Parts: sequence; structure tokens; C-alpha cells
Amino acid sequence: MNRLYKPGKQDNRPDRFLLFFLTFSFLIFWVTVPGPAWALEKSSPVAQGDFLSLGVIAQYTFSSHTSYEFGNPLPPYQSRLSRLEFPLDAWWAGAELKARFPRFSIGFKALTNVSQEALGRMRDSDWDNEANLSQKSIYSESNCRLDPSYFLEVEGDLKVSDWLSLPSDLDLRPVIGYRWQKFNFVTHDGSQLALGEEPVPLPGNTLKFEQTYKQIFLGVRGNLDLGKWGWLGRLTTLLQIDWAYVEGSNQDQHLLRTGNRFTYEDTTGQAWHESIALKAYLAKQVALTLKADFIQIATTGTHRLVNAPLGIDFKFSNGVKVWSDQNSISLMLEYAFY
Repeated sequence: MNRLYKPGKQDNRPDRFLLFFLTFSFLIFWVTVPGPAWALEKSSPVAQGDFLSLGVIAQYTFSSHTSYEFGNPLPPYQSRLSRLEFPLDAWWAGAELKARFPRFSIGFKALTNVSQEALGRMRDSDWDNEANLSQKSIYSESNCRLDPSYFLEVEGDLKVSDWLSLPSDLDLRPVIGYRWQKFNFVTHDGSQLALGEEPVPLPGNTLKFEQTYKQIFLGVRGNLDLGKWGWLGRLTTLLQIDWAYVEGSNQDQHLLRTGNRFTYEDTTGQAWHESIALKAYLAKQVALTLKADFIQIATTGTHRLVNAPLGIDFKFSNGVKVWSDQNSISLMLEYAFY
């Protein structure tokens, strides 16, 4: 069997609980190595009145993708007719601006891709063999260029730990916010294999794809000041979990098809986001945060096919779903303005 037909999920995604543990363990080791920075007296700006902070961020997404799938609107109405999977493994950079007050904080974060080529290949699969609908009949892989793409987030939180009579070193806050993501891909220089045929090269650009996710989220975050542990006295650990209502939309233009072929998905659903981080105070106004984030998006909706030169324009909902897994590690250097 040709290697293009190897089954499996999107490139060996690691277990999230294992990633949580490894990230936390690495951070503990890293910040406890003796050095002159840790000889400074602790003077973290946590909840020390009103101040503004600005952070610069470097982020890497790994084992990540955004994908969509749809079924057949015609007999035999199989729920899985075509699936396209776009890799999101790439480097990103951006900034976070945050206003902090004793009772609440408001923040804004913006990221854009630094990598021009995604570190992975787009996969396009079809199941159109009516004699065996469970057998993949056409499969292609292509390189994937990541055109300018963006991640924006605005959020606010409210301190409630004192109202709940929690320990003074635990800062618990409900959080609410909005995330907006736009990913732009151009696939190129791939190959396609149809069942019983030899592979066919696909030179040049093959399709353009744009996916947007709008997320309104609500959750809780907790900051634990590790000062009472002495040797961890300049550290804060941060945890967050939130749920989001999601609206997704995409546009796919197949450049090699006859006419001028576009497809569109409009979907709604939900997302879960978890994060874990350690924040080290290097000086009174300077902090360094290492963070792991995990976002899982699942939506369903409608698929529209348009090819105006051929007089085609119809919409259906059979088997339509759009989903994304986004795993990332980021490092942020932050400066506080009092």
C-alpha cells in the first residue's frame, strides 16, 4: 500500500496532561538553578496597586491543525465525503498590553505568524467509492504556505479569592473575553493518489484557504504565589481553564478545478482552552513567563459550493464539521509601568 494511505490522526499529538507535567517540571528546574538573578530581594508587582504592563511574546504551535469535513448531499448520502487538514505548526510573535488594578485587570494580546511555511503538510482525503464508502479513494498531500495570519484576544478578570476567604497567596478570578483567529493558507507542490492509479504530481499553487474563528469565552484563572516556599520565592504559577461559544467561517478556492470553484463553511460550536504557566520576577518591574496553551475547537454547520462559470451554487449540512487543535509553548518578557 502506498505511504499516502497510511491511516492515523494529525501527526502524533502528545497527551495534554503529560505536556502539563513536563512544562511544569522544566520550569521548576529552570528557575531554581542558582544565579545572581535569584539573589535579588523579591519585589513582585502582584496586586501592588494600579499599573500597566507590556509584554513581548514568542510562541511556537506544535501538533496543531485546523480542518474541515463534509458529507455527500446526493445519494448514497455518506456522512464523510471529503476532509481537508491544514497544519498550524509555526512560529508566532506579538505583544500583550495589560492594565492591572487591585480588584480586576483588563488585557489585550495580538500575535501574527513569523513562519512563512507551515511545519507540516496539508492532507486532502475523499471517500467517493460507492462500492466501499469506508475506503479512502483519493488522497493528496501538499506543502502549505502560511500567509499573514492573526490571533487577537481581549479579556478581563475579577478578583474573588478574598470574598471566598481563600489563602492570601491564592488569587482566584473568573475571566471573560473574546478571541479572534484568522488563518490563511496556500497549498503548493504536492502529489495526489487515486485508488488503483499511480501518484500524480501537483506542481505550483493548488488551493487557497482561509479560516476564521470567533470565540466568546468564560472561565476561571488562579495565580498561586510560591513565596512561602522560600526557594521558589520569586515565582508565581498560573492556571486557567475556559469554555467558549464559537462561530467559524471559511473559504476554500480550488485553483486547479474547472471554472472558478469556491466552497464556504459557516459553523457554530464550542471550544475548551487550558493553560499552565510559571512567572519569574527578575526584578521589581521585569518578569519572564513560560506558558503552555491548549485549545480544542469543534463546530458544525453548513457547506456551500459555488462555481459561477458552471452555474453551480447550492448549500447543505450533511456531515459538515470544522475543528481545530492548537497546542503552543510561549515565552513572554514583561515590563510593568507604575
